[in-house]
Amino acid sequence: MAAITRLLKPSPSPSSLSSLFKQSLSTTTAIVSDNIHPHQPLFQDPKPSRNFQWVFLGCPGVGKGTYASRLSNLLGVPHIATGDLVRHELSSSGPLSLQLAEIVNQGKLVSDEIIFNLLSKRLEAGESKGESGFILDGFPRTIRQAEILDEVTEIDLVVNLKLREDVLVEKCLGRRICSQCGKGFNVASINAKAENGRPGMSMAPLLPPQHCASKLITRADDTEQVVKERLRVYSEKSQPVEDFYKSQGKLMEFDLPGGIPESWPKLLEALNLDDYEVKRSAVA
Repeated sequence: MAAITRLLKPSPSPSSLSSLFKQSLSTTTAIVSDNIHPHQPLFQDPKPSRNFQWVFLGCPGVGKGTYASRLSNLLGVPHIATGDLVRHELSSSGPLSLQLAEIVNQGKLVSDEIIFNLLSKRLEAGESKGESGFILDGFPRTIRQAEILDEVTEIDLVVNLKLREDVLVEKCLGRRICSQCGKGFNVASINAKAENGRPGMSMAPLLPPQHCASKLITRADDTEQVVKERLRVYSEKSQPVEDFYKSQGKLMEFDLPGGIPESWPKLLEALNLDDYEVKRSAVA
């Protein structure tokens, strides 16, 4: 409660936020396991004293969580999604839940202070379980967040997922969540035509199993008006973040060619991890 109170004070300086955040982020530098990235010539490999520290950028609904989660399982590092942290807080009776509900339902970005607080708590919980490294999903979203993160830890790679806007809107409107198990699905069957030099794209729906089908709910913020406002706000804030990491030589742009069956192998190839998945599958 005291940490939340401090973070909610008006306009703290980046240095004060950095100090609050540094203690949590510094705990991710534990000893790395044997399951490390075999080769990655285009980007800096993690220090031998710790595991991977990657960031996934991309518009809301692009699939950051899907691909970050798959890579988390493949590489053995925790996937930390700030969107999930916000939704968990929303479902609680914590002091931030009402404030967050108003922000999210209007399609606005959650403030840096709240995000740092939630992320710090998540990293502290991970430390207690012996976690090492991370794949951050949905953070940083602003140049201020990126600068503070850069002060307190070293990011090895930033993957920027891209998808045409009409497909993004359709995907977001098709999102569903099982009210019982919490898993996400998508009922949209997308068949976008080629236009204005952009290739056509098809995405099959991600349908739930039978036991979840009757329990699907739609997120309160997944309306067309709110989705388009989220995309507008994200676009406005994201370019400086992309430029920040591009100037460091850490940004990898990846245009999703379709759904998971088409995009996952291409992403692994772009990351030089296609052989790694084959080896892991053979061992399993």
